[in-house]
Amino acid sequence: MKAAVFHKMKDIQVETINDPRIEDARDCILRVTSTAICGSDLHIYNGMVPQARDMVMGHEFMGIVEEVGAGVKNLKKGDRVVVPFPISCGTCHYCNMQLPTHCENSNPENYGPEGEIVMAKGAGAGIFGYTDIYGGYNGGQAEFVRVPYADYGPRKVPDNFTDEQVLFLTDIFPTGWAAIDWAELKGGETVAVWGCGPVGIMAMKSAWLQGAKRVIGIDIQPYRLEKARTTANAEVINASEVDAVQVIRDMTGGYGADVCVDAVGMEADRTVLEKAMNVVQMEKGSMKVLEKCMDSVRRAGTVTVVGVYGSPYNNFPLYKWFDKGLTLRGGQAWVHRYIDHLISLVQDGKVKLEDIITHTVPLAEASRMYDIFNKKEDNCLKVVMKP
Repeated sequence: MKAAVFHKMKDIQVETINDPRIEDARDCILRVTSTAICGSDLHIYNGMVPQARDMVMGHEFMGIVEEVGAGVKNLKKGDRVVVPFPISCGTCHYCNMQLPTHCENSNPENYGPEGEIVMAKGAGAGIFGYTDIYGGYNGGQAEFVRVPYADYGPRKVPDNFTDEQVLFLTDIFPTGWAAIDWAELKGGETVAVWGCGPVGIMAMKSAWLQGAKRVIGIDIQPYRLEKARTTANAEVINASEVDAVQVIRDMTGGYGADVCVDAVGMEADRTVLEKAMNVVQMEKGSMKVLEKCMDSVRRAGTVTVVGVYGSPYNNFPLYKWFDKGLTLRGGQAWVHRYIDHLISLVQDGKVKLEDIITHTVPLAEASRMYDIFNKKEDNCLKVVMKP
């Protein structure tokens, strides 16, 4: 089969590799019909997440079931499904708590040499196409993919929807939903989302659906701000032109937003000096957007973090969290908990997901599209690839 294979930093090539096969009774083999490049994939592409060996990329994908293991009774050949990006067993301590991103069975890295659980030191559940840290599973930027625990994760989707209408149920819509769900809106709040990429825009859409009165998007790229305005009905602030923190305060009577979402994570734009300090302090990227969130949220407000951070950081603003009495929550989205409700929102016409797509290309163009997406060229916001 053809697959987009990571080799080293900024080197992803579409190559012919062996087809996947059933390895466990709970597996299925999926023929991928659509797959997307995620901002999180760029963390691997740019060397922000260590990767020791070649691996098929991609954790946003959907397709047609080709084969099922003997233990999979709820799927059959020909079923059309979307697949949550976390790999979760559905039966362990954490899955029973509806915390699938902390599954104790899907990541071999969470077990010691004697089979003992070392999750306190580990990285949580497995993730498709996301390095050995998250289980070493090949991802879905390929013609076929093996899906473990297929009796728990994949969800059937209606045939009357195109792939583009439902593909983002795999990751970015549930992740945007989580950013707002964790803030526990009561209704009428002002929500400021830092980062107008795909996840940020999905957080804005989710904020309206969960009762926000006002939604503000912050970014430094005009084309991303325009997408936030047109697809998520957000007020927008260009942080390269104004002091965005002060503008948010001015827009809210001096108080700050009720909720701030960090949808950027560690790959925020940095100065040369900031990059040098990262090297000295052995940090990956920057936490400057998190600091901006904590500055621009009101006292006793909530900051949620769905942008990825990959290392400890010196000078974490602990004093600000304490003094302002903030609630801080973040992590990987609980896709399995949310996905059935989110499918119903799409079915009922309450949300549109496909309007953020800017590029649809064959899988063969993966290497070129990674480069364009990474460089923010051609107004590239979201890439969908067709194997």
